[in-house]
Amino acid sequence: MKKPLQLRDFLLASVKELQANPEKLQIFIDSGNLHQRLQTDKLHFEYEYNLNLIVTDFSVHTDLVLVPLLAWLKAAQPEIAPDAIKFEADVIDHSRIDLSLTIPLSERVIVTQGEDGNYQTDHPAEPVPDYNLPDPAALQDLIVNE
Repeated sequence: MKKPLQLRDFLLASVKELQANPEKLQIFIDSGNLHQRLQTDKLHFEYEYNLNLIVTDFSVHTDLVLVPLLAWLKAAQPEIAPDAIKFEADVIDHSRIDLSLTIPLSERVIVTQGEDGNYQTDHPAEPVPDYNLPDPAALQDLIVNE
């Protein structure tokens, strides 16, 4: 699975508080399914899983995580349902929260067999127009109007 690490890297590049404190960002796979069609002559499959993203002791506005997350999803999982992302938050005090987000993700894996008989896997990127590709540097100075 590549998307959990890609998301982690993107958020660390996009959110200044996480850059300064990367230990505040935790990512888990809570549950998943493997979809395959073994009755065909191919070994292709797809991961489907719920990614649990946890940001602990977060002391800035949640928009500073959510906007970069949505920008990443626009490119990495463009077909996500509008109400698919679930969240919970623990308010620690007036300036800090723990935020937990559950995000359904999927990844296709293409399996090919070379002339030498060895197998190789490829994780193709989602088909996304260039205008959907986010720039993490542009998200670092996000302004939250309260």
